[in-house]
Amino acid sequence: MAWQTGMKARMELRLGQRMVMTPQLQQAIKLLALSRLELNQRIDLEMTENPLLEEIASDSPDEDLGESPSSESEEETRDNQEADSAEQPEEMDLKWEDAYEDDDRERIESNVTSDETRPERPSYDQTLAKPISLSDHLLWQLGLVALSTRDQEIGATLIGNIEDHGYLETALEEIAGSLGVATAEVERVLKVVQRFDPPGVAARNLVECLLIQIELLNLSGSLVETIIKNHLENIEKRQYAQIAKACNVVLEEVLQASKIIEHLEPKPGRPFYASDNFAVIPDVFVEELADGEEGDIEEKGEPIGYKVVLNDDGLPKMKISSYYRSLLRSKQTGEEATRSYLKDKFQSAMWLIRSIEQRNQTILKVANSILKFQCAFMEKGVSHLKPLVLKEVAEDISMHESTVSRVTTHKYIRTPQGIFELKYFFNGKFAGSGGETEKSSLAVREQIERMVSEEDVTDPMTDQEIVNCLKKEGVKMARRTVAKYRAELKIAPATKRRRPIS
Repeated sequence: MAWQTGMKARMELRLGQRMVMTPQLQQAIKLLALSRLELNQRIDLEMTENPLLEEIASDSPDEDLGESPSSESEEETRDNQEADSAEQPEEMDLKWEDAYEDDDRERIESNVTSDETRPERPSYDQTLAKPISLSDHLLWQLGLVALSTRDQEIGATLIGNIEDHGYLETALEEIAGSLGVATAEVERVLKVVQRFDPPGVAARNLVECLLIQIELLNLSGSLVETIIKNHLENIEKRQYAQIAKACNVVLEEVLQASKIIEHLEPKPGRPFYASDNFAVIPDVFVEELADGEEGDIEEKGEPIGYKVVLNDDGLPKMKISSYYRSLLRSKQTGEEATRSYLKDKFQSAMWLIRSIEQRNQTILKVANSILKFQCAFMEKGVSHLKPLVLKEVAEDISMHESTVSRVTTHKYIRTPQGIFELKYFFNGKFAGSGGETEKSSLAVREQIERMVSEEDVTDPMTDQEIVNCLKKEGVKMARRTVAKYRAELKIAPATKRRRPIS
């Protein structure tokens, strides 16, 4: 066929360019995206696996990590050490026993046991106490109740189905079916579990949760119970006059009942929420310049009164082992495999040290650029936070946006206004009337929060009123955007914020 005769194999040579990521570049990119904790773990792992890496003592002077070690011979070093020790004054040659009286020494020595007789003790990690969970707390109480084995099993299953917020959201029929028992038995044991601490636990909805709590307060049959059963939605909307009319009581009684309801716990499991809070260690500091100190950052041609300092505390400083470097220079290294192994480890160590240094310099560049753009924030707070995008910082420091994105992820900066993630300073903008003024979305959120905190609680501001106030301050915004920001700030609507005149 014609199409078969036209096909033939041939070789062509093409010249082109493409970017190839070297192992060094790959490592530098990976290190750039690591948080401070992850970097610390990576360094510890590398120092464990690479014998050529050594940690520099914190009290030792800075060394040039990339250059060769001192040419001082081992004999000279040993002589210098002996000379240094000989110059020590006699008062320094003390033993710890001399600090105790004879009686004290005898008592201490009598308490010290040998390694053979000393009992094996658990590690520190094994002695740490685990916080008690809601399930553990309820199971402990279940064990204190005199129930049959069957009821204990039902109770344990009920507790296992209770959510972290304290509610039982699984249907009783489903639990009864899984255990092969009648639903009435499960409901009977549920009544027992609902008497456990915290009050309101194992409820199936909010109304039941609140009713359990007022029963423990001996308020069954009161106005509080009536409101919870029939008028809880009106309480949420602060419609106290309607409740008073429906219950045929005076407004004062409704207000007193509402105060009791407000102090009830809608989420009984809240005290047992996991609260593993970890301290944030900033990667860089923003410090105010001292008197007479000149900064190298300028805004609109004028110097800024702040500087950025890298925080290297807690991160191990590394160097190449002088012993292995001298071994590599020596012609008596041994087998070729050993020498090849040492060369590979030497290159790996040098790449790691240089990659970490490059990472630190990149973080400093990005932080300095952010400081230049957000100097007003450092002095006056979030209300003066300027709109900023990654592209602006990337162009300022001549880097790619992806690099800036990696640098600002999980990296923190301590400023005069507090500690923030670097990504905090990047946000959208809202143009004011005529485009004359620009404010960041975070600054607008702060304005809305301030307006609500200063409003009259008896006549709270509606979303449209907030829009009108923002317009007077130079920010044009739609009402739905105000509603969205208000929801993000966890601020209730005006109808739910209204407080009656007491």
